[in-house]
Amino acid sequence: MLPKLLSLEKTFKPSVLVQINNALLDQHQIQLWIKRDDLLHPVISGNKWRKLKYSLDHALSLGIDTVISMGGTYSNHLHALAYIGKVLGLKTIGIVRGEQPFVLTPTLRDVQDWGMTLKFVSRTEYRALRQYKDFDSFPDLKPRQYWLPEGGAQVLALKGVAELVHEINIPYDTLCVPCGTGATLAGIAGAVADNVSVLGFAALKNAEFLRADVTALLAQPRNNCYINLAYHFGGFAQTNASLNAFIEDFELQTKISLEPVYTGKMMYALYDLLQKGYFKPGHRIIAVHTGGLQGKRGISNEKGVRTGVDGR
Repeated sequence: MLPKLLSLEKTFKPSVLVQINNALLDQHQIQLWIKRDDLLHPVISGNKWRKLKYSLDHALSLGIDTVISMGGTYSNHLHALAYIGKVLGLKTIGIVRGEQPFVLTPTLRDVQDWGMTLKFVSRTEYRALRQYKDFDSFPDLKPRQYWLPEGGAQVLALKGVAELVHEINIPYDTLCVPCGTGATLAGIAGAVADNVSVLGFAALKNAEFLRADVTALLAQPRNNCYINLAYHFGGFAQTNASLNAFIEDFELQTKISLEPVYTGKMMYALYDLLQKGYFKPGHRIIAVHTGGLQGKRGISNEKGVRTGVDGR
């Protein structure tokens, strides 16, 4: 990896494993740890850096000066990309789903402050952009521009995500992760041992397409991963009172912050499956905290439903 990226990574803190202990886990004889990727960096937290690092290394090696990507109005991906662009001296352009809001979200204010140029497009135009998967596939790219698909979900992202697996030095049976584009799940599935299962939890409704997307990202088919589609809480960035209460209680008991878009839904799902006897006694689970706590700023009403949110 290029020196400027290595220098940035050296400022990161360790992603530690924290074991969770409570009566529910004891009752079902389950061991649970959380991989605290949220601790890596206050802005470039969780899987964002892991998915971006080798793509940016590739871009810089090509002499790129501008990176273009896409996301919603509270996008963790655009948030991290804009910050990294500022640090590295790269220009960034963010294509945002939907009409420009009269008042920018806190996320969009951040990315503008860090120098990202924003372009708002219709939902139809946004969906059409998802067909462009390769760094040079985006139409009308100018010289020294580089395209990153939604969430940074391209093959190079898997290499960075795989490093998460290699950091784990305890035995375990299942590795769990929330899913937006499926790139983190694919990177994990391709790196774990054959006897480890990978369980993803879709953060959005009607996410059956994720299974095909994960398969497309993997160099070889893997039979060790499954995506649970049942815990989206009504759709992407949608929550309800039960989820919000769970997050509040979890944070009170563990002192670990969750956000309701990704990691909160995953942890709720895990606890619900535990109560239903999904895991056999003695099972050892690691759940990945993918960061993105800045997204909590988008929960804006009493029911916990984020308003005006599109994309990932």
